Amino acid sequence: MLDSDLAEIYGVSTMRLNQQLVRNRKRFPSDFAFQLSRQEFANLISQNAISSSHGGRRKLPWVFTEHGTIMLASVLNSDVAVEASVRVVRAFVHLREMLASNKQLAVKFAELERRLDANDGALKTLFDAIRELLKPNSRPEVRREIGFHVKEQARRYKTRMDI
Repeated sequence: MLDSDLAEIYGVSTMRLNQQLVRNRKRFPSDFAFQLSRQEFANLISQNAISSSHGGRRKLPWVFTEHGTIMLASVLNSDVAVEASVRVVRAFVHLREMLASNKQLAVKFAELERRLDANDGALKTLFDAIRELLKPNSRPEVRREIGFHVKEQARRYKTRMDI
C-alpha cells in the first residue's frame, strides 16, 4: 500500500507517517517497506490518471507490504494505529492458543491410535478421516443460497363468471 493511503487509514498525515518511517528505519527492512523508483511512480501516475501539474508529491512515495503495515501500526500513535496494533497482538495470541489445542489433540489422538489395533480396517479408515478433518481447510467454503424457495407447484385459481 502507498504511504498516502496508509496515512489516511491510520488518521495521520503522510508527512507524519514518513517521519516515523525514517525515525524507525531499522524496523522496516526492504521486505516491509520500499520506495518507488521514478519510473514506477511515473507508471503509477499514468495508470491512475493522477494530475501532476497541480502540486503533487515532492518525494517518491513509500510502499508497504502487509508486514510493513503492521509494523507501521506499532510505530504510529494515532487511535486507529494503536487499535490495529492491539488487534494484531490479540490475533497472534488467539492463533497460538488454537495451535496449542490442536497439538494437544493430535498427541492424544496419536496415543489412542497406538493403543488400538492398527490392523482393523474400519478403525484405520476412521482415523484417516479424523486426520483429514484436523488438517487446515484447503477447500473453499460453499456458500448456501439465502432466501425462501417454493418447492411445490402453484395451483391455478378458477374464477367463476356469473352472467
